[in-house]
Amino acid sequence: MSLLVVGLSHRSAPVSVLERAALGADAQIKLVQDTVAAEPATEAAVLATCNRIELYADVDKFHAGVAELSTLLAQHSGVGLEELTPYLYVHYEDRAVHHLFSVACGLDSMVVGEGQILGQIKDSLARAQDLHTAGRLLNDLFQQALRVGKRAHSETGIDRAGQSLVTFGLEQLAAGGDVPDWASGRKALVIGAGSMSSLAAATLARAGVAEVVVANRTFDRAERLARILTEDGDTGVSARAVRMDAVAAELTRADVVVSCTGATGLVLTAETVAQAVEGRTGQPAADTGGTAGRPAVPPRPAGIGADENCPLDLAAVQPGFSVMGEAAVAGLDAATLEQHAAWVDKGTTVDRRERRTPETDAELITALAATVATVGRIPERRRPEPVAERPAPFFFLLDLAMPRDIDAAVHRLAGVRLVDIESLAEASADAPMAADVDQVRRIVSDEVAAFGAAQRAAHITPTVVALRTMAADVVAGEIARLDGRLPDLDERQRGEIRQAVHRVVDKLLHAPTVRVKQLAAEPGGAGYADALRTLFDLDPETVAAVSRAGDSTQTKDRPA
Repeated sequence: MSLLVVGLSHRSAPVSVLERAALGADAQIKLVQDTVAAEPATEAAVLATCNRIELYADVDKFHAGVAELSTLLAQHSGVGLEELTPYLYVHYEDRAVHHLFSVACGLDSMVVGEGQILGQIKDSLARAQDLHTAGRLLNDLFQQALRVGKRAHSETGIDRAGQSLVTFGLEQLAAGGDVPDWASGRKALVIGAGSMSSLAAATLARAGVAEVVVANRTFDRAERLARILTEDGDTGVSARAVRMDAVAAELTRADVVVSCTGATGLVLTAETVAQAVEGRTGQPAADTGGTAGRPAVPPRPAGIGADENCPLDLAAVQPGFSVMGEAAVAGLDAATLEQHAAWVDKGTTVDRRERRTPETDAELITALAATVATVGRIPERRRPEPVAERPAPFFFLLDLAMPRDIDAAVHRLAGVRLVDIESLAEASADAPMAADVDQVRRIVSDEVAAFGAAQRAAHITPTVVALRTMAADVVAGEIARLDGRLPDLDERQRGEIRQAVHRVVDKLLHAPTVRVKQLAAEPGGAGYADALRTLFDLDPETVAAVSRAGDSTQTKDRPA
């Protein structure tokens, strides 16, 4: 077994890199085809989700395989190899098996314990089988990963460690509140009709939204999802389908928007969302992100003194000049500097007639000189400018797509709350881990050991089969010779002789073949197959033919 995985995920790369490296369906197909066409790989499958891109392959050379798979990932993702390389991880043989089993159990997910990854692994295997790029190794690996994932969910409480990405995202929109209470009576717009969007629509319906509108580029799929939601007697939600060109109008009616499409560009721009907010409120959407410019003479914060108390000549103030900045006080004598500071801090002037003495001036000058020597400039006395309080959100958007569907600039719009993959990654980093995670890790370790043993044992099976086939051929040849030498034997006698010879051969081969399978299943047991072929002078082509026959049977299987 020479299993190799090269990939990147939310654990190794920032969302901005994952977004750029995201692979569409056509790109995934071309990637696995080009991988098996490359010299080091004989099998290939790609696992691409909203927060990971992984290429699995059976390779005959480790270093050549890493170089080739990394290059292919860079080529098909469109991210340069030099830029992509720092974010790639590599797992080989047992470590690669351990990684996929952990992924299947939800241990490597953004939301620990989520079960959607099992469907994505199943789709990945089905795609590789359809393209005939999955042989014995990847078929065994992915099917076992599905079984391990199901076992983890059935035997432990890993589901309690986290929720689906959809549920987690809705909880973030509700700001930690109860999702049904938050969703009750709201109108939802779901953009997309794939597995993630369908899950979002169903979750919103169960949470108690009043209406779900489904928009999709393929209108038939949107209609089918809307019909399923309407016919679900447990929710009683009203659902309807619209075409993508109706999204802008639906935004003005919706309270909650969930988007997860396979689009390569933005589905909702900040301008589109701002127009929807304006359509709902009748007022332009305010941008709370701030602007780079500022007024010529800035408004004075509350508490600052009147102009007549300011020690500066305000008439001489130039556009863009701050009366509270360090440039305003450059060159002032010590007494005026102190008066300016008092005006900024308290809006009062300082009466220097009683306090001003050469000694106090000297103290101030000495203090200023020490500060300038330390920080290299005259200290600035500035009061913090008031910050407008952000209004409570009334328009909620959840972007589960990779690359993103909704412009990140929407974050700055007042009254709008946007949760996307990036913010979910930040929130999930602090999510508590359930005690069941340790139990799942033990399951994964046991299953990895069992899978490795089974693969090593399977590796020697063609050699054992070839040995028994050779022994059967020898028996058949000797029986034929006996028939020629003893033509007077009747059929019963011939049968007895034939059975006796077969029993002798079977007894001689039984112990060695059973023992060699046991030894081969242990770590480092791969050499026993070579030893068996050498000892019995087995034809390598015969062994290879047995192996090819097994692979051909295996590829007919479909994932459970």
